[in-house]
Amino acid sequence: MSFLKRSNLSRPGTWWALSSTRARFTAAGAAVLVLGLVGTSVIVWNSPANPVTQAAASVTRADLATAKIVAERNSLLSQVIALQKQLSGSKGNLSATKAQLASIQQQLYSAQGALDAAAAAKTTTAAKAKPTTRKPTSSAAGAVVTAPSKAEIINPTSRYFGMYTEQAPFNFASFDATAKKIGSQPNAVGYFGGWDQSFRADVVKASWKRNTLPILTWESRPIGAANDAVSEPDYSLPKIIGDPAAGVPGNFDAYLHQYAKDIVASGLPLGIRLDHEMNGIWYPWSEDDGKGTAINGNRPGDYVKMWQHVHDIFQEERANSLVAWIWAPNVINNLPATHKAPAYLDSLYPGSAYVDVVGLSGYLRPAYKPDNDFTFDYTFTPSLKELRRITDKPILLAEIGASETGGHKAAWITSLFKALAKPENQDIIGFSWFNLAVTSYTEGELATNDWRIDSRPDSLAAFTAGLALPGGRFDLSPQ
Repeated sequence: MSFLKRSNLSRPGTWWALSSTRARFTAAGAAVLVLGLVGTSVIVWNSPANPVTQAAASVTRADLATAKIVAERNSLLSQVIALQKQLSGSKGNLSATKAQLASIQQQLYSAQGALDAAAAAKTTTAAKAKPTTRKPTSSAAGAVVTAPSKAEIINPTSRYFGMYTEQAPFNFASFDATAKKIGSQPNAVGYFGGWDQSFRADVVKASWKRNTLPILTWESRPIGAANDAVSEPDYSLPKIIGDPAAGVPGNFDAYLHQYAKDIVASGLPLGIRLDHEMNGIWYPWSEDDGKGTAINGNRPGDYVKMWQHVHDIFQEERANSLVAWIWAPNVINNLPATHKAPAYLDSLYPGSAYVDVVGLSGYLRPAYKPDNDFTFDYTFTPSLKELRRITDKPILLAEIGASETGGHKAAWITSLFKALAKPENQDIIGFSWFNLAVTSYTEGELATNDWRIDSRPDSLAAFTAGLALPGGRFDLSPQ
């Protein structure tokens, strides 16, 4: 949904054009670009939980190869700082400067991946693992982390109960606090990432150490982008795609290749929900506004081309064996009429060879329409019918929640779990609950929707009872 809150990280600026009318903005443009790069670099390299930070901390015990990588990283950062000073008052050729900065940033991504891989490679265990289908990998701390195969992830023997919280999987404090109130430990965790961020192997490892499936909602825009901004011209679908037939790469190909390589280096699987809710009109990867006007310079058919392009790059890097690709539109209830049409949803499906799981975002969210009976069927059934018409892939309710407004939340939760126990919904492999209270504008009015499971005692009680309902197929560890 468009109201989701994400980390406020610096984002690069590449808005200028090399024309006489913009010449006076050259110096300001250069400063924005460099500051954005510096901000991103500082966050990536100085985050306490970052895998690169952890790897660098062990350099005193590392071999010379790792030390060389660290030195290279420090040299690159020094180049960025020097370039900032050089360009602070420059009116030179920004095209060349942009290319130089992009090259340095890509080298930083590569250095991070190398450090993370080196840290993982140094740790071994003398203990023999018991026979298991879970794939082992060594964590930075030396313990072996195991995970199920991709086939087991997309066809689980029991259902997923996941949550989105303020900080998980970077910090599980609020995640665990809610789990304790529920009495059951979730077995999936949802989080968000932008295309100005590197792959975070550390949080994937942290999740699997808890036997928890990490599901990344991967948005092709900066992580700090405003939720109501559909214009991100540097991240338009045509720029991501490029022109493969003419041999023209996409603007993010180098980034995508490195991201895939870093996933392979981690050796651990994850779910990726790429550019979700694409059938809506509130994200810059949507193709049109429902009235025939293009969004963000995108064209009909570009969404599928973008998805396939990303998937193909991951295939080249052999990363798809570790990624469960989740195609997750929004429920169709409140979409523009043209976007409710079956043909429109069909046009956005990348194809079964490119998708492992199909999903939905769906909320009990005010303002309520007169025909809303506050049930699972009203919220989800029409959209589930469309998914099942398109494919027989497993279904994940990838992002759901219910507002307390109107007093219908507990009943809606009860309806959710009763529906999941029905035979016709056994292809639903689980759900991820958006466990936050969010203040946003709804129909021009500022309002707070408390989506949290424990927003009221009756809502929490309904949720706890629902997880224990016979036929629900939830096999969760007690908390």
